[in-house]
Amino acid sequence: MPQITDPADFIIVGENVHTTRIIRTKDPRIVDGPDGRQSIEFIDDQGATRFLPISEKEKETMEYSEGRVKHMRTAVRIAMEERSDDTEVALDYIKAAAHHQLEQGASFLDVNVDEVSLKLPEQIEAMKWLVGLLAPYSSVPLSIDSSNGEIIDAGLEAAAALNDTPPMLNSASLERIDALDAAVHYGSPVIVTAAGAEGMPQNTEERLGFATQMVENALAKGIEMNKLYVDPLVFPISVDGEFGKHCIDAIAGIRERFGPDIHITGGFSNVSFGLPERRLINDAFFVMAVEAGADSGIIDPIMNPPARSLSIDRNSTQFQFAHDVLTGADRHCKKYLKAARAGELELA
Repeated sequence: MPQITDPADFIIVGENVHTTRIIRTKDPRIVDGPDGRQSIEFIDDQGATRFLPISEKEKETMEYSEGRVKHMRTAVRIAMEERSDDTEVALDYIKAAAHHQLEQGASFLDVNVDEVSLKLPEQIEAMKWLVGLLAPYSSVPLSIDSSNGEIIDAGLEAAAALNDTPPMLNSASLERIDALDAAVHYGSPVIVTAAGAEGMPQNTEERLGFATQMVENALAKGIEMNKLYVDPLVFPISVDGEFGKHCIDAIAGIRERFGPDIHITGGFSNVSFGLPERRLINDAFFVMAVEAGADSGIIDPIMNPPARSLSIDRNSTQFQFAHDVLTGADRHCKKYLKAARAGELELA
């Protein structure tokens, strides 16, 4: 397929209705609400400023003690469990997360409840509840996302009962290849990952090999090529400087091998974990992924809008610093980190 130049052509799987998402307690959105409780300030779907209290249950977690708030988990728990005066604002917080992603052009809304509880029955209940809230509200299909097949099955069933358009399945891999049967049953588009049957890929070749096996299995089951979204798996370059190149080369290889109809996606912002000036890394990686053949991403379209990423000046010094990190030319990110300390990486 031709390289994407119009941001409107990029398929966004919005990742914000996800109970693993965090806000740092130092984030300016964390404020004292009108009632004096520590709260998350947000704009609801009517444009009003609202305040979601951070529950005492959330404050007892290890994440909170480390300066992080799992804000969507907080909202889901309050809305489902507390049945208090905070229930309505929690419901509106979840709807606002959906609304703002839809405003930014999301084609799917990814829904994940894995962090709500450690107990599978409670996770399943939460998935059914959240799908029941969002499926009638959203103008686009949901993407049912979990590390557990039973939770995915529950979400797909609930979504299919509420909408004629099939939900997306996120995800299937060689370690849980039976998820493809659920995609066939519901007629769902499906994200297939480059994970192996016994672990994560270690290089470009393994990504291509595992992804190819998944695509061939899906096609053999009758899933159409244009319903397949291949995730080559994006890992943080702060861990290994070769990870960016592995992923970009895999994207190019998948596009060359399977042609224009297949979709290529991924959690692009994973690449910048652990580095300063994450926006710069995210934008540069987005451009490089699209140039290699990606036409979709599991992204936050508010923090990382495709239009902004595609407009980055490729001739700028900042882009070159990020490019060198992402290709492995800047070993251990030394030049990038030095530039960050010197204040040379800030974008306009």
